Amino acid sequence: MRIVIAEDDTLLREGLGLVLRGEGFEVVASVDGPEAFLAAVSEHRPDIAVVDVRMPPTHTDEGIKAAVEARRLHPGLAVLVLSAYVEQSFATDLLAAGAERIGYLLKERVGRVDAFIEALHRVSGGGTAIDPEVIAQLFAQRRAGDPLEKLTPREKEVLSVMAEGLGNTAIAERLFITENAVHKHIRNIFMKLELTPDPQTDRRVAAVLRYLENA
Repeated sequence: MRIVIAEDDTLLREGLGLVLRGEGFEVVASVDGPEAFLAAVSEHRPDIAVVDVRMPPTHTDEGIKAAVEARRLHPGLAVLVLSAYVEQSFATDLLAAGAERIGYLLKERVGRVDAFIEALHRVSGGGTAIDPEVIAQLFAQRRAGDPLEKLTPREKEVLSVMAEGLGNTAIAERLFITENAVHKHIRNIFMKLELTPDPQTDRRVAAVLRYLENA
């Protein structure tokens, strides 16, 4: 798997490169700014990009803007965004055009190499990987009257784990319930969020986007 890294912190950038090469990935470029990132993506056409949210010159949202632009210029590019904090507005900006091949993780997750590598594979394979802490904070910020308030506590748990990109078997193992129970909860989630079957829409992704959009 070919990867471009965009991170302005030299130690973290070099550390990411070492970890990824050690896991058998091919790091084709490692840059420290949004313009260099866009140029590297155009030149190398990587399978996935790992991008810091905050990069020069203002260290606010340059990374997110660059990631959105890269996906616009190169449809199908997988992007895994890293952030030091939960920044919900940035997550929704990134997911606005669709959640396929998108990941949003807190930087502390990088230290958990197995989970980080799993997220890379999931995102590059067409899935979604949203940090569980992002999910937890979004649920904590729910407004009264939000459709998601119709969900039971267990259904919210299932949705939060589903948002991390896990399949039904993994959800069952995480929550110590049966797969049949997972199927039932997901069916209820779709019903309560009025997500009817549609061949053009992945209802699992739509459910994740629903609470991100309404946070």
